[in-house]
Amino acid sequence: MNTRITLKQLETLYWIVELGTFERAAERLYATQSAVSKRVQELERGAKIEIFNRNQRGAKLTGKGEELYEVAKKMLLLHDQIFELRNTESLQPRSLRIGITELVASTWFPQLVAEIRERYPQVRLEPKVTMSRDLFSDLEQDQLDLIIIPETFTLPEFVTVPIASVQNYWMARKGFLETNVPIRHRDLAEYPVLVQGRLSGSGVFLNKWLKSRGVVFPETLVCDSMSALLGLAMAGLGVTYLPYHYCKRLIEEDKLEIIETEVPLPPVPYVAVYREDRPHAFVQEVAEIAQASADFETSLIATLS
Repeated sequence: MNTRITLKQLETLYWIVELGTFERAAERLYATQSAVSKRVQELERGAKIEIFNRNQRGAKLTGKGEELYEVAKKMLLLHDQIFELRNTESLQPRSLRIGITELVASTWFPQLVAEIRERYPQVRLEPKVTMSRDLFSDLEQDQLDLIIIPETFTLPEFVTVPIASVQNYWMARKGFLETNVPIRHRDLAEYPVLVQGRLSGSGVFLNKWLKSRGVVFPETLVCDSMSALLGLAMAGLGVTYLPYHYCKRLIEEDKLEIIETEVPLPPVPYVAVYREDRPHAFVQEVAEIAQASADFETSLIATLS
């Protein structure tokens, strides 16, 4: 009987433990549950130990199973390092689950996709566009491999790679304000203010900065979507903060105007984030590609309008 322990068996054990069930591991590995169960049985025969406690519900490890799981993690990390050294087409990962914000999607994401496909032509990209907090939660739950968000959320086991900074400005419909001189942020409280909320990384970053300066707006409308804020501002419903290049064409057409303030808003730093406690050589390289590709001054909206 063949009792050889394989990397595939160790990988299966790893994902069962990380995701909590055989079913989720099967989905992650693009395998059937029966195939996953068979690998575990073969691993138990090869290691001559009982890995999971059959007397308890769920994927509960025995004491020896926990020790084997720790060994499996080390083996997978070593394999990942070997992959990084060899970097041959046959060893390319099959997919990349990447999460991005609305601003990244509407600026330089196409360039990032082109760079990834040139270097890893066999990789299937699985992008997700949503709010920063939701992306961070998905990364935490291992639903994504890499996210690109404002630097506002973090955990000890997460690695952050600086990408670029985005400068926001207060804006409103042309003629909405009756002043042509720079004003204080707190003076904007005289007008309805449109801000991003807790789901938005930029909103969390800028709202925290405003609060630290004692700026409080009694009348606010909270909307996490940047494009929705732009539409509300264009409708004359208030003042909001937006990236310049995202709105450049509307400003040039005198449909939107920048409101000069005595102190500018701070640049919002964007980062690529991934988990250090997962095999990550490939993901780290993608983060470095993103770092080189980032260009928030490119607006797809302006190009297509």
